[in-house]
Amino acid sequence: MTVRVLQLRLTPDEALRSLTALAARALRLPENRIVSVRLVKKSVDARSKSDIRLLVTLDAELEKGTPLPRGFSAAPKAEEWKETPVSAPPAHPPVVAGFGPAGMFCALTLAMRGLRPIVLERGRPVEDRQKDVEAFFATGRLDPASNVLFGEGGAGTFSDGKLTTGIKDSRISCVLSTLHRFGAPEEILYEAKPHVGTDRLTRAVKGIRQEIIRLGGEVRFGTRLTGLVTEDGRLAGVNTDKGGIVTGAVFLCLGHSARDSFEMLSALGVPMARKPFSIGARIEHSQAWLDCAQYGRFAAHPALGRADYRLSARCPDGRGVYTFCMCPGGQVIASASEEGGVATNGMSVFARDGVNCDSALLTDVRPEDFPESAGVLAGMEFQRRWEKAAYEAGGGAYKAPCQRVGDFLSGVPSKDAGDVMPSYRPGVNWTDLSLCLPGYAVNNLRFGINEFDKKIRGFTAPGACVTGVETRSSSPVRILRDPVSLQSDIAGVYPVGEGAGYAGGITSAAVDGIRSAQEYLK
Repeated sequence: MTVRVLQLRLTPDEALRSLTALAARALRLPENRIVSVRLVKKSVDARSKSDIRLLVTLDAELEKGTPLPRGFSAAPKAEEWKETPVSAPPAHPPVVAGFGPAGMFCALTLAMRGLRPIVLERGRPVEDRQKDVEAFFATGRLDPASNVLFGEGGAGTFSDGKLTTGIKDSRISCVLSTLHRFGAPEEILYEAKPHVGTDRLTRAVKGIRQEIIRLGGEVRFGTRLTGLVTEDGRLAGVNTDKGGIVTGAVFLCLGHSARDSFEMLSALGVPMARKPFSIGARIEHSQAWLDCAQYGRFAAHPALGRADYRLSARCPDGRGVYTFCMCPGGQVIASASEEGGVATNGMSVFARDGVNCDSALLTDVRPEDFPESAGVLAGMEFQRRWEKAAYEAGGGAYKAPCQRVGDFLSGVPSKDAGDVMPSYRPGVNWTDLSLCLPGYAVNNLRFGINEFDKKIRGFTAPGACVTGVETRSSSPVRILRDPVSLQSDIAGVYPVGEGAGYAGGITSAAVDGIRSAQEYLK
């Protein structure tokens, strides 16, 4: 019998004890009556800096014949993700365009059902993509098809690999267990704020690709979707830069930066709409400062890991300002995908052992900010405008404009680094970020920094730095779909994931990929 032990409140020192000892104490049983223990959930309660606690839930398997301890209940059985192969696959396999989280899990679901999907990915396999990304960081030579945003695994591969999500869906467990099966750390199965880290995520991405191929699917790298072929309002095939494919279904798992694809779909008349997104920069502090600010005397305790934060405020102009994709022990990275533009993001490895922490500092961009005459892709052109401005402010060669926090708050251009050395490669140019952000964004980011200092003292540290610009936190468009069938008004066309405007992060995009495939399979 396996017993669920709910939410033990442990001191950091207690959390270092063996799980068997913790379970035995909670159940009031000798340790030799416990066969095995599994960690189900772990989170940190740091509301009181003088009394930080870890909240831990365990499943303890008891020795045969041991009665159920009073006050406890049996643990629910873990469910395994299974898909039964269909009896009659379609004559023409479905096509999955894009191989980020949505595309990977969509294709995996189809492959598990025996449909032998054809995956189109403009970029390269993850092992080659890693080399291209490192070369870009080192030299400033950009490959528009293989970079931080494009290639196997999508934009999430070069990030912190966060798996937190605001959605509630039974498929989340399928995503987490699959990532773990193919190389992600076990911690993602029980941490309240699970993260993979880019070093572990690349391994999992490759494993999922190999499983899709083993199940009969096909992954065509260096192949870009260029058009849709329709007959009587239904999909009859797709065009690529390597030729046409006959198919009755295509899953548009394009990612939030597939701008040429958005232009193609708009030209074909596929229904699309503007959606809100954000603009801002990455703010970078010392991780040691943050650990002390969040954990007090428990800073650097081995049971706690690296501290993080998630902050938001309402600005005087009514817009929001918030932190996003916070990377403990991480680095700011070059996320350009088009020549002549600078975009930033954050990344960390599983160990989160870098000296800095960084986060996006963002404010709202609204559809009504643009006149109707600007068209459905107005937000995309807005992104391009400010990325080009950042390229110029950075001095070219994909160096990023950077400013000390103190100077940014004072409106004074920076000339050199302060206490925090910027981690962005291929390098920064010290300047004034107001050159590459709209005026309201500058005002709102300044407001946000000051407000966040009220929540975490030292957030306004003059020697911290802000590196710009961050424009790719989400897609500026939504490819419209029926809420039930999940299809566009072209039957057989399924807009999926973050690029289509229906997800926000690795986990929710993966869930939307599974859901779309399952809806098609009905």
